[in-house]
Amino acid sequence: QGQLVESGGGLVQPGGSLRLSCAAPRMITSVFNPNLMGWYRQAPGEERKLVASITPDRTTNYSDFVKGRFTISRDNARKKVYLQMNNLQVEDTAVYYCNALTSTKQPKYNWGQGTQVTVGS
Repeated sequence: QGQLVESGGGLVQPGGSLRLSCAAPRMITSVFNPNLMGWYRQAPGEERKLVASITPDRTTNYSDFVKGRFTISRDNARKKVYLQMNNLQVEDTAVYYCNALTSTKQPKYNWGQGTQVTVGS
């Protein structure tokens, strides 16, 4: 098991919602809390892209293609990061991953298995 474990994906119709969770069961709180955390996604045939990020003090940033529809949040006490996805569209179909980011905004840890999100009828 890697440092980060994603869950919550599934099949949803266009316009629907999902909430993804990212847990850090092997990471102690003092290591998790200072991390800038992010959600990424990778669609078939495409590169992995950063979707949203959240600082330790909960300042958030979103890619243009999800702004206004997705919300990232974190629970430092539970060492978890969430991604609430509303008004999902077919183009949101991808495997979603979470990771911490370095000071140069690069992924910090090995990638987990991700969670598949499929939007379709």
